[in-house]
Amino acid sequence: MKIDYIATAEDNGVEILKILYGKFRMSHQMVKKLKFHGTVELNGRHAIVRETLKEGDSLHLELLSGNSLSHPDGITFYHEDEWYVVVSKPSGIVTHPTHGHLDDSLITRLSDDTLHPVIRLDRETSGLILIARNGYAHNTLSLYGDLHKKYLAVCYGRFAAENGTIDEPIARRPGSVMIRDVSPSGKRSVTHYNVLFYDEVNDLSLVEFVLETGRCHQIRVHSTYTGHPLAGDGLYGPNSIDNPDSSFEGSEETDRKIGRCALHAYYLSMYDPFAKTEMVFKDPLPEDMRRAFSDPELVDEILREIY
Repeated sequence: MKIDYIATAEDNGVEILKILYGKFRMSHQMVKKLKFHGTVELNGRHAIVRETLKEGDSLHLELLSGNSLSHPDGITFYHEDEWYVVVSKPSGIVTHPTHGHLDDSLITRLSDDTLHPVIRLDRETSGLILIARNGYAHNTLSLYGDLHKKYLAVCYGRFAAENGTIDEPIARRPGSVMIRDVSPSGKRSVTHYNVLFYDEVNDLSLVEFVLETGRCHQIRVHSTYTGHPLAGDGLYGPNSIDNPDSSFEGSEETDRKIGRCALHAYYLSMYDPFAKTEMVFKDPLPEDMRRAFSDPELVDEILREIY
């Protein structure tokens, strides 16, 4: 990690330490590592963090990232540098360690050292994830990364409109830790959708979703609310215990065929504040979602328009 910074007028009389915490949003742990294991230079000479700056001063910081990355099978790397990585998470893997998944999360598979996911996906959701390699990178990407994500989903039924917006509040279901519902008492939740393809044979729609807000299970809850639950969704789908609905003929077989909630984070655009450039990543539709349709080759043709 290398940072070069030229002090501005507002930095006059400000300690380097305050710059580290304030402008660079560094954690206490990272500042400690920088002080004892890194480099702090002011105008080309060694400096201590209690020194003050004046306009035009040149501040140079350097610290080894400190973490090594593994490249396990089944995880595709789209970008890797000293600041962050972009990978494709397969379905069935949790993003970060949780109770019951301390050793088999995406983060622990990638490194024994600390990593900081900027984007997180549910266990069954596949697709693109942005992971920072240190706390400073995490804060910088969160503040200045200008992240834009798009998702693909396999939904039951034919939508009345080919595109639209679902603007309905979402709240936690009373008595449940996990399940959410559309509820007047919930927080505003906005989901934009665009139907790319309708498969009349299997009564399935391939839908692109863009989130304006980021509530838990937002796409799944909104899709179910509109009458088009995601295929394979064990919480909100037509074959779930909590949301029984037998209106989709053949849904049990489709759910078994897919074997998970059919949601994929296929698109990520961002501003790289370190390289000062725009970045765009796209991850192909997984085979389990592709083969849910009666004509996968036709789906391939349609997807070429967005890939």
